[in-house]
Amino acid sequence: MKGDRVKTATAKAVMRVYARIALKHPLILAVAVFGVVGMQVASLVTPIYLRNFFNFLTAGPTAHSVSDLTHVLVFISAGWLAYWVFNRMEHFGALYLITGGMADAVSEAFSYLIDHSYNFFISNFAGSLTHKVNKFAKSYQVLYEAIFISFVPAFLFIVGAIVILTVYNSIVGLILTTWVVVFVSFQIWASNKRQPLRRVRADLDTKITGTLADAISNQATITLFSGTNHEIETLNTVAEDWRKAGVRSWGADGYVWSVTDLLVVVIQIILMYTAIIFWSRGLLTIGDFVLIQTYLLIIFGRLSSIQHDLKRAYDALADGGEMVDILTASHDIQDQPDAQVLHISKAAVEFKNISFSFQNTQVLKNLRLGIGPQEKIGLVGPSGAGKTTITKLLLRLYDVKNGSIEIDGQDISKVKQESLRNAISFVPQEPVLFHRSLMDNIRYGKRDATEAEVIEAAKKAHCHEFISSLPEGYNTFVGERGVKLSGGERQRVAIARAILKNSPILVLDEATSSLDSESEALIQDALATLMQGKTVIVIAHRLSTIMKMDRIVVLEGGSIVAEGTHAELLAHGGLYHKLWSIQAGGFIVDEAELAEGLK
Repeated sequence: MKGDRVKTATAKAVMRVYARIALKHPLILAVAVFGVVGMQVASLVTPIYLRNFFNFLTAGPTAHSVSDLTHVLVFISAGWLAYWVFNRMEHFGALYLITGGMADAVSEAFSYLIDHSYNFFISNFAGSLTHKVNKFAKSYQVLYEAIFISFVPAFLFIVGAIVILTVYNSIVGLILTTWVVVFVSFQIWASNKRQPLRRVRADLDTKITGTLADAISNQATITLFSGTNHEIETLNTVAEDWRKAGVRSWGADGYVWSVTDLLVVVIQIILMYTAIIFWSRGLLTIGDFVLIQTYLLIIFGRLSSIQHDLKRAYDALADGGEMVDILTASHDIQDQPDAQVLHISKAAVEFKNISFSFQNTQVLKNLRLGIGPQEKIGLVGPSGAGKTTITKLLLRLYDVKNGSIEIDGQDISKVKQESLRNAISFVPQEPVLFHRSLMDNIRYGKRDATEAEVIEAAKKAHCHEFISSLPEGYNTFVGERGVKLSGGERQRVAIARAILKNSPILVLDEATSSLDSESEALIQDALATLMQGKTVIVIAHRLSTIMKMDRIVVLEGGSIVAEGTHAELLAHGGLYHKLWSIQAGGFIVDEAELAEGLK
């Protein structure tokens, strides 16, 4: 019962969202509704004149027969013409409401989705999220067509037909009313019973898309680790669940269609027999037979459409519900109602007594760290020490639970996220590029930058050389996630983007880790220029990259265990000396030689 209430609530939420989208275009919606209503009125009135037409025919020729029949034919023709006009109005409205609504649905879904937290995106398949957005827009189209092209027209026509038939013969009207109530009630009951099956199939539809996307995006890993058969088996397992869910859902549909088809046969027999009885008593004319049969044929056609569209509508509600679940979920990271724009004066950063846990594992413990204006610090320590977590908290990809982080005395949880991230340039260890041109990827750091500014940043990052050698130069597309470039080339493009952004705070997460020795020397020179006049935080596993930092902070187990210059830390011994000894020994290089080489 609880699950049914949740699904009902989700369906209502889907309808509310789609109604809001449709109401963004009230004038066009009014035209469409007027067209739908007009079509039904024309469909109801025309058979009445057909009734009169056949009554005149069965009465036999008279002096006024041709005149009377021509007069009726004029009204019939007017009804058909009116139907055509209203149909064009409805079609015009649907054209703009469906295409515009689908575009609005995609825009609204993406706008809300993209503001979800970093943790949300690392917990969901990108392919599944993309599929949900696409299904959300498609579901809007299906529900619009079901409601305005099937359900509403059918409801208006059936109610109108019952009223008109009741006026001519109350018994016929009562029989038809009873049958319609039974038919619609059964359809609603059966559809509600089938809805859980549809939701399961929709979930598996998304799951199979996510599984495909995950495998395709990791094709190189699958090939290198001989995982083709394993991935095929994994996909086949999901596909089999998907098939079984489809069999259960479509099998249930088959039973429902069998019952509804039988109901149609039953009402035809009952109404036609009733009509024969009343005709034998002189209470119904041939024209009344025509009227009843015409209405019945139209009603059966509408109900058949409802039967088909009700299934599509429930499928659409299930599909749309997946996206609405995301749209109704609160964003983990939000601006406070009174959030202010971050104002940078000195770019001083302070971590005040920070404690942070992730998935029930404590990562930082009472961390206190002050970084002065334009100070350059390095963060070192073993894996899991909390280095990357510090930068993610500074960028507010996660919110701290205890303590606070301040920039120039402003608590970052109380400023607008956009202004915070505008103040920080970040170069990750594994940069991911858009499948766009190199020009667009670099320009992302400053989207109004001129071409000359982009090229200048590329030169400072020492990527202008390899870009110029490409056949299409800066117009070269880099492939999904930048796969057409080497790791070092991607890193240099990311650094060029940060150079172009030119924010007062710079965060480097192993920014030279993907570079060969020659490239690293070039990048170190570029970074030295980039760091000038900025507050800098550098995460490094390769300790040679941070020897010249103003201060090196050593982390272990989420706490600061030492800090000082390179020379001070080596003299002090401890963890830093141990890490340095391991790296220097591993490369068979002594400290004096390495220091001399980096000058």
